[in-house]
Amino acid sequence: MNTQPDSLTPELIARFAAIVGEKHAVTAPEDIAPHVMEQRGLFGGTTSLVLRPANTDEVSKIMRLATETKTAIVPQGGNTGLVGGQMPDKSDRQVVLSLSRLNRIREIDLASNTATVEAGVVLQVLQEAAAAEGRLFPLALASQGSCQIGGNLSSNAGGVGALAYGTARDLCLGVEVVLPTGEIFDDLRKLKKDNTGYDLKDLFVGGEGTLGVITAAVVKLLPMPKGRELAWGAVPSTAAALKLFQKANELAGPSLTMFELMERRPLDFVLQHIPGTTNPLTEESPWHVLMEVSSGRSAQDARELMATVLSEAYEEELLADATIAQSESQRAKLLHLREAMSEAQKMEGGSIKHDISVPVVAVPEFIERAGEAVQQVVPGARVVCFGHMGDGNLHYNVSQPVGADAVEYLRHYGAMNEAIYAIVKDLGGSFSAEHGIGTLKRDLLVATQPAIATDLMRRIKAAFDPAGIMNPGKVI
Repeated sequence: MNTQPDSLTPELIARFAAIVGEKHAVTAPEDIAPHVMEQRGLFGGTTSLVLRPANTDEVSKIMRLATETKTAIVPQGGNTGLVGGQMPDKSDRQVVLSLSRLNRIREIDLASNTATVEAGVVLQVLQEAAAAEGRLFPLALASQGSCQIGGNLSSNAGGVGALAYGTARDLCLGVEVVLPTGEIFDDLRKLKKDNTGYDLKDLFVGGEGTLGVITAAVVKLLPMPKGRELAWGAVPSTAAALKLFQKANELAGPSLTMFELMERRPLDFVLQHIPGTTNPLTEESPWHVLMEVSSGRSAQDARELMATVLSEAYEEELLADATIAQSESQRAKLLHLREAMSEAQKMEGGSIKHDISVPVVAVPEFIERAGEAVQQVVPGARVVCFGHMGDGNLHYNVSQPVGADAVEYLRHYGAMNEAIYAIVKDLGGSFSAEHGIGTLKRDLLVATQPAIATDLMRRIKAAFDPAGIMNPGKVI
């Protein structure tokens, strides 16, 4: 049953605007525009109102009014999501709730190694604030200059540090959430051990705003490593990359804090399309890795550990060539090569993207089988594979054949997904590793998950949001 009003009437808009003040009730089309189109241009929506509350109390009042008037609310952070979870639909009956003004770092507790932050805090701002206190907030994403903590938690973001530090869920100790009714669930605790019943926070972390609005959180901090060594290496095959990962993991253990795998093609795209980039190696290779070793003891310890890993890898012919960043500037350049791969791919026309995970040991088999499947669906399509090999998460993207028509190519989206996801399923993997479900993968979730799983999700959704106003049409 449709619970939404027929339209966002001037009277209804005025009632919402009174909560946040007219200045922060955005109604001008040119100001609304950035909130109704996501970065890939796949999910455009329509709304007559974007609300920018200043605090949790205003969010609570907005949700009470939304429940009273059965108005759908779409929470939005930095608008960097890739599956449409932050987008309103095209009905013009949904209100976008921007959390960008809830941007205070309420506390950094060095004794507890925690930070209490509001949802609108930009990830990079938190990283820098933690670093100023000698601490590390290890969540690291290509979009960290604009993505926000609330969105990171709502989508359970992963990134290059997930190998050692886990995903956003693993870094979260407590949350403050406004429920659809306007009730405030204050669970901003710093406890690492707490067995008092169900862990309710984990329903909201990864819930994509479908159960409530995360307004603040307590996140873990770690002591800043005293040494970090970053190396870019050329490997002859994915099998060699897997052996190199196993070798690095055996030698470094938890000190191995990053292990990325990249095909040659995405690197070529970056070198061709992203100004100021250069190839870090002279050796031509079909595959590359980017790995980091961190030490809490000393810079010398990190250097020696990385040297040991590289030396043994050379002896076993797992590496053809490698370079180690000698400065923060060189480190930034190596990271930029990896982070720019998604942006560079845009210049090559239509792209069919997959955010998959398989057991680490199955990565080489997946890549081999998926490459064959791609050519069966669209001969000449170009695989653009890169991602977080250390935790089995690959961004297995497929660009259109050279000279092909993008619109025509994207008509194969369903067939390409079906072929790739069949291999993922066969290998015991997941079709959504870190980008979430949103709108893009909602039907796929229902089609591929056990019936009891989707039924339980629907029961949870109905219990928290009986009026169906929280980010409707997303996830389930």
